[in-house]
Amino acid sequence: MINGTCLKNAIISGANNISKNRSAIDDLNIFPVPDGDTGTNMSMTINSAAAVLKEMDEADAGIVAGKAASAMLRGARGNSGVILSLIFRGFSQGLKGKESADGADLTEALGKGVEAAYKAVMKPTEGTILTVARMAYEAGTELAATDTDPVAVWSAIVDAAQKALDLTPELLPVLKKANVVDAGGKGLLTIFEGMLSVFRDGTVIEYDAEADDAKPAEEDYFRSAAAQFDSDITFTYCTEFIVGKDPDVHTDTQELREYLKTIGDCVVVVDDEEIIKVHVHTENPGNALQAGLDFGQLLKVKVENMKEQHRKAAEAEERAKARLAERMEKEQELSVKEPTEEIGFVAVAAGEGLVQLFKDCGCSHVVSGGQSMNPSTQDILSAVLAIPAKKVVVLPNNKNIIMAAEQAVPLVDDREVVVIPTRTIPQGISALLSYDTELEASLAIDVMKDSFKDVQTGLVTFAARNSEFGSHKIKENDIIGLENGKLTVNEKDIVKAAVKLTKSLVSKDSSFITVISGEGVSQEQADKVVDILTSKFGKDMEITYVNGGQPVYYFIISVE
Repeated sequence: MINGTCLKNAIISGANNISKNRSAIDDLNIFPVPDGDTGTNMSMTINSAAAVLKEMDEADAGIVAGKAASAMLRGARGNSGVILSLIFRGFSQGLKGKESADGADLTEALGKGVEAAYKAVMKPTEGTILTVARMAYEAGTELAATDTDPVAVWSAIVDAAQKALDLTPELLPVLKKANVVDAGGKGLLTIFEGMLSVFRDGTVIEYDAEADDAKPAEEDYFRSAAAQFDSDITFTYCTEFIVGKDPDVHTDTQELREYLKTIGDCVVVVDDEEIIKVHVHTENPGNALQAGLDFGQLLKVKVENMKEQHRKAAEAEERAKARLAERMEKEQELSVKEPTEEIGFVAVAAGEGLVQLFKDCGCSHVVSGGQSMNPSTQDILSAVLAIPAKKVVVLPNNKNIIMAAEQAVPLVDDREVVVIPTRTIPQGISALLSYDTELEASLAIDVMKDSFKDVQTGLVTFAARNSEFGSHKIKENDIIGLENGKLTVNEKDIVKAAVKLTKSLVSKDSSFITVISGEGVSQEQADKVVDILTSKFGKDMEITYVNGGQPVYYFIISVE
């Protein structure tokens, strides 16, 4: 039998296991857009429960399951995190009132979680975490009919989850094309495996959270290291080039190597029968290139200003610190208010300009978050409770945040919470602007729900990974454009991408274009986009520019 202590340790072990493997699970995401990262979201969700359980005294299995489910519900991030929390909420319902559980109890509890997860998803898709959870439950049920040993049953559940995961590429062609399994399903299996380790022999999978937390994310590490070693840069320009050898010219590259050492450092010269590859840090890239021309034609040249790179990296690090400080300050301000006013609004957005825009449009609180930064249900709940309103409208503004926002609704009993499923920033702005103070609140909210359906959204960002979509072969760091969520543009320049994307969004019925520039976009680039669009569409449409300052997206384009 599985008692409370065993279940507590099992959930902690599951949390540790996915924490150890979250980066590998994140890497299974196949869409090239920077996203909320499935492994990270699921890890943060279940670790909300682990943190609570670690502080608990010994208790019945039902109490442990209930505490874990409650913590996960509030800590749920992203769609995968919400689905995971629903699975464990059903799990807690199935074990409610039980001191301990056998295999049949565990299976029945898992079944309630699977049912809740399927009901929560508007259009359940097979080949995802849902499939893995369902097939695992079905295998557990089959064995539990003849053998209620919890270790045997949970082993069957894990085995079936693995088989279901292996099947996901056959159910979702996009996974098969990318040669990966479903990330959410992999996350669930990883958690179940961590739990099995405890059920089987009491071994809690260990994870050094403090060491991992102390190690910044790869991008932050680069930024920190870049700033740290900026003062150590001796030469400004990283110069790389390839020379196609001239057969009529001598090929003793030692001469070239020795010369480059006199004008720089980090010299690397490699050659074969056809080409010479050169790398050097120098103050005079032109001299290095001229020396290479003595051996043949330049086939490829790349010159980068390392000091400028490091300066920008240091600035980005300071902006990240400022955002963190701002978020911590806002969280301290969110105290619970008695509902005395008629209506209030909460939006999710990131970027100083966008936050101010939503506030100017009537939002009482803007929760920091968006693409790749999914706020938890608790983050949204805290903002809702901090508004002294009888009705609170929540605008998630991202498809991966809608479910987390919806989970906040049943947690509030002293005011009505309405989640309007806005999937993009332009949709959220349109919905907010459509609110009519002359109408009764419920009717005005209905108008908001219909207001953004015709809003066309374009997003310009970078490819986070190599991928292939239709005719588009995407390389990491390519500039890509998404038209209402579909990848349609692949460029090397953000201005060209923004203009091309906008032209695709505009129709004969369009009247308004809004261009929102993001973090890292220069004013010159933003002005160029607006000037081109004004020249093309200015006679027939109103064009508005906003400096949003949002991360991830170079430009957000709205067409109505």
